[in-house]
Amino acid sequence: MKKIIPIYPFLGLALCLSAPACRKSIPAVQDQSTELASRDTANRPLVKQDSSPIVQSVPFPLTPVTGCSYSPNYGDTIIYPQPNNGQDYIVTPINNPGAGKYLSWPIGMVIDSTTGAINVTQSETGMKYAIGFVKNGTTDTCLSTLIIGGAAYMDSIYVLANGATAASPYYDANPLLPPVCSGGGCTFDVTGSAANQKVVMNTATGVIDLTKTLNGTGLLGGVFGLLPLNGQTVTSRIYYRLNDASNNALQHIDVQFVYYYSRSQIGQGLLNNVLTKLTNILMGNMISTYSDPRPPLIVIVRRP
Repeated sequence: MKKIIPIYPFLGLALCLSAPACRKSIPAVQDQSTELASRDTANRPLVKQDSSPIVQSVPFPLTPVTGCSYSPNYGDTIIYPQPNNGQDYIVTPINNPGAGKYLSWPIGMVIDSTTGAINVTQSETGMKYAIGFVKNGTTDTCLSTLIIGGAAYMDSIYVLANGATAASPYYDANPLLPPVCSGGGCTFDVTGSAANQKVVMNTATGVIDLTKTLNGTGLLGGVFGLLPLNGQTVTSRIYYRLNDASNNALQHIDVQFVYYYSRSQIGQGLLNNVLTKLTNILMGNMISTYSDPRPPLIVIVRRP
C-alpha cells in the first residue's frame, strides 16, 4: 500500500493566510516583501525556451486545446535527468507532430522552439510543465503536461515557535507521493555548498533543520549571520542525487531563505506569493503559469 503524506499541515497554513482574521493582523510592511513578491521578473531570465538568447515569455494561452492528435509525445508523463558523462541529457518527441512552434510554462524548461527537444540537464527539475505546440498553418495552441522528475521544496512560512522547524523536500512535482529517500540511497548537499552557507540538513533525506539553519551551530550565527534582519534573504544551491529513475544523476535546486522576527512583520505581497504557489502545488496544478516559480521561498519566522 502506498504511503500517503497528509496535507493538512500545509492546508492549515493556506487557510490561515487566506482567512480575514489572519490578514487583519498582518500589516503591509514596506520592506523586501514587495521585492520578493516580484522577484520572478526582476532577478532571473524571463524564459528559457532553447539555447538561443533569452526572450520575453509568451503569455499562457487563454483558450488552449487539449487532446490533439498531433500533440508531442515524450514517451511518458514524467521524464528524469540521467547521468550522461558530462554531456547534457536531451529528450525529443517520439512521434512526429509536424512543423510548428514549441512553448512551455512555467519558466524553467529549456526546450527547442523548433524541434521540441528538451534539455533536461539545463531545465529546472521537480516541476510540472505545460508544453504548447502551435502547428504550422494553425493558430491553436495544443497543450499537454509533462513532469521533469526531481526534488523540490514548497514555498512556505515556518514559524519556529509554533513547532514548524523542518522543511522537507517533495518529489516529482507531487507532495502527496511517499518520500523517494525513505528507503535510503539518496544524498543531499553532495558538494557541501549549502553547508558552507550554514544551511543545516540531513544529507540522507534532504530535510532542512530550520532552527539550526537560523541560529547556527557555532558562535557566528546561522545562514543570516549573527544578527538577522527582517526581510533578509540568502539563496543557497543544494546539489543532490536520488535513488529513483534518475539513476543518481547529479541535480541541483536553488532555495531562497527569508527571515522575519514575527509573522506580523511580513508584507501582504510576500504572503500572497507564498500562498498562491503553495495552494497550486497542493492542488496538483503547476506552481505558476505567468512567472518564474524558482527558487522556492522558505520563510523562517521566530515567533507568531
